[in-house]
Amino acid sequence: MPSVFIKTYGCQMNERDSEAVAAQLVAQGYGLAASEAAADVILLNTCSVRDAAEQKALGKMANLAAEVRQRRPEVVLGFLGCMAQSRGQELIAQQPEVDLVLGTQKFHRAAEYLADIAAGRLTKVVDTAEEAGSEGTIREHLAVGGGGASLAKAQGVTAFVSIMQGCNQYCTFCIVPYTRGQERSRPIAEIVAECRELVARGVREIVLLGQIVTSYGKREIGVRDGRSAFVQLLEAVQEIEGLERIRFTSPHPKGYGEDLVAAYGRLSKLVASAHIPVQSGSDRILKLMHRGYTRERFVEIVRQLRQVRPAMGLTTDLIVGFPGETEADFQETLGLVRAAEFDNAYVFKYSRRRDTPAAEMPGQVPEDVIEERHARLLAAVNEIGQRKYQACVGGTMQILASGPSHRNAARLEGRTACNKIVIFEGSERHVGQLLDVRITRAGSFTLYGDPAILNLN
Repeated sequence: MPSVFIKTYGCQMNERDSEAVAAQLVAQGYGLAASEAAADVILLNTCSVRDAAEQKALGKMANLAAEVRQRRPEVVLGFLGCMAQSRGQELIAQQPEVDLVLGTQKFHRAAEYLADIAAGRLTKVVDTAEEAGSEGTIREHLAVGGGGASLAKAQGVTAFVSIMQGCNQYCTFCIVPYTRGQERSRPIAEIVAECRELVARGVREIVLLGQIVTSYGKREIGVRDGRSAFVQLLEAVQEIEGLERIRFTSPHPKGYGEDLVAAYGRLSKLVASAHIPVQSGSDRILKLMHRGYTRERFVEIVRQLRQVRPAMGLTTDLIVGFPGETEADFQETLGLVRAAEFDNAYVFKYSRRRDTPAAEMPGQVPEDVIEERHARLLAAVNEIGQRKYQACVGGTMQILASGPSHRNAARLEGRTACNKIVIFEGSERHVGQLLDVRITRAGSFTLYGDPAILNLN
């Protein structure tokens, strides 16, 4: 039986795509290898959002070609995903040991092309063409116990469901619209059917995925009775019996209309958590980024969400060093972080991406300035986050137990509704349960529960 190893770079969308490819290959008789050293096929699912991610994937493939191929020349090597989409044939020219390059609308063709390569019908495959209906092809999930824990992503409790592909936002710093294409959404009924199947297999939490998830169904479904297509989808998933929690990522601030804010107050399964990328606190920089909202509007969204759900956990994405960013602009971002008091934030250094408008903008910020601002912003985020996590100590929080802790397999972990990880004592029978846990201490963006767990029967 041939085996495959898939290494994933980048976002949860990429993780979901990798899982779907793995599930398709398993259905064709492949096994999931524990490492590349034991695999007959090695696929790197790539990211293009930052240059560092591309360089890691390129370096990894070069090492595989030099080391693995030297010992086992029959091994098939391939690139999938965003970098494969943007670079295409260039990857084969740079690294001739590569056999397969599949773009973001071609994941479902992986098994077909690998069979052709194995049979000698094809030697090199590069397919980055658009394909109508590709948004509906990423629906396979690995069965519980099917191996490949890194791909399954706690499949027994939490599952990712892709609801759309593509992005129409065209932020000036972002390459995603060029690698993922235009927005294309799946029908509500099809998504609900997939979610029901997952719940029947033991899943208790569904995470809805989209490049800008709040843009779901704008053209295909539209607004009905004052509710956006995305809110209509949330309502439909809410009705699935046996499902405990609904999460989604990543939204856009422009998607937080009155209907979505109100949904947090009336949909019991929609968790009190929101990851809303703000990117900058400066209106001038937001305009240069083509974000479509102002600092004032973002602060108002935060206020409304906390009014509906006072315990709302809020996280965000921030970019430092965008072209033209001055110290005054940076201070606006620092001020926003302190005003919004995010539970956590992902702080990124601006990465110049070819073929994006920002790459050619004047006022490119020197690397040393970016580094210094990054350190200052990260320190502010950490200080606020640690204070908010420490405030949880002594209280009781409900968690969904997901399985063994990634840091200590002898203990379990779970997430609160406000998306904080809690490490606690328990046993296998508690996995998948909603439990009330008394918080005894806070680490670095991690909470720890007392072994005397409430309601642990």
